[in-house]
Amino acid sequence: MKEITVIVENRIGTLANIAEALGGAGVNIEAIAAYGQGTNAVFRVVTKDPISAKKSLEKLTGIREITVSDILVIKMANRPGELGKITRKLSNRKVDLESVYILGKTDHAFTDVAIKPVEAQMALAKDALGIKE
Repeated sequence: MKEITVIVENRIGTLANIAEALGGAGVNIEAIAAYGQGTNAVFRVVTKDPISAKKSLEKLTGIREITVSDILVIKMANRPGELGKITRKLSNRKVDLESVYILGKTDHAFTDVAIKPVEAQMALAKDALGIKE
């Protein structure tokens, strides 16, 4: 899956503008994280259609940056301590993370987690987590 990171001017209505632009382009949001950072608002959007998503977002005003990146989607046991185990493996290998968030529960036993290491460390992160290509 892909994560689209959007940095935009932090003002009221920006999330509505982004959600409407994606919806208007027929892009389904699999997950979204949003936060204010001074004069910027940062949105991380996971979708299965990053090309259409990026095209629709580029039309908005106030956009400062849009990047599309690979993410790792990990099926994690749904119990206390599991995220700590995963992130400790990455930390022990000195993997620098840009973002981590829950995508959703697949059932009562598992939760899907999005992990985005810095781009130069994607292969190292996969190796640390035992992910084969």
